[in-house]
Amino acid sequence: QVEELGTLETPIVLTNTLSVPVAMDALIDYTLRQEGNEEVRSVNPVVGETNDGRLNDIRGRHIQQAHVLEAITNAASGPVAEGNVGAGTGTVAFGFKGGIGTASRIVPKKVGGYTVGVLVQANFGGILTLNGKNLAQALDRIPSSYKQDTDGSCMMVVITDAPLDTRNLKRLAKRCMLGLARTGGIASNGSGDYVIALSTAKENTVAYTPESLLSTSGTIHNDYMSPFFLAAIEATEEAIWNALFAAESMTGFEGFRVEALPQDKVLKAIMGE
Repeated sequence: QVEELGTLETPIVLTNTLSVPVAMDALIDYTLRQEGNEEVRSVNPVVGETNDGRLNDIRGRHIQQAHVLEAITNAASGPVAEGNVGAGTGTVAFGFKGGIGTASRIVPKKVGGYTVGVLVQANFGGILTLNGKNLAQALDRIPSSYKQDTDGSCMMVVITDAPLDTRNLKRLAKRCMLGLARTGGIASNGSGDYVIALSTAKENTVAYTPESLLSTSGTIHNDYMSPFFLAAIEATEEAIWNALFAAESMTGFEGFRVEALPQDKVLKAIMGE
């Protein structure tokens, strides 16, 4: 639906792999209940996931529809909770506790001064890197088993208030993978790394029932997209690091424990101490 038509019909929900069906069901219910949707006969919900089966009792499928609806209802503007929250509660990144992370950039005023925000669900591996420095080696986290230590997934959601058309939103999404790569992520064989980008610009809103034959709206020209690409790359990299820095050590299912990133060691390694 998103790829073919370039539109979203529901909020985006992030959860764990086996809770995708219940999250989709909740999104369908939420959408059908909205005023004006009494005659709607089709809903295409969007749910992203990562597998948190090491810390989470994933087979228990404890997420219920009420939890999803509560999250949507409580969504608000302002600071975003990071670390061990929501869909990031049971995630692991680079062998340390992962989580939810977010960051944003404002493009220069000469290209509109728009904001590009990125939220990540960090649950993947690779060779942890910061400012080009191999921290995996400094922190003794060189993967010993490439399947166990590098597999995982990272969901990335990009939201901008810039009026970008679907083609340039897709181009923007692709750049987030460069931000992931900056952190040392390698999009391994078992890694489901996905990005979805959307615009909140009013001129990008698509009417459920078109009012005219032609659809016209002003969108950012290709020649001005590079600052947006840089913003997406930087925000993705920072969001992943924010997830790691905000996450706390956790003991999960069957006593499995994952330690938080040792921030003091990271800072010493970067400072060359």
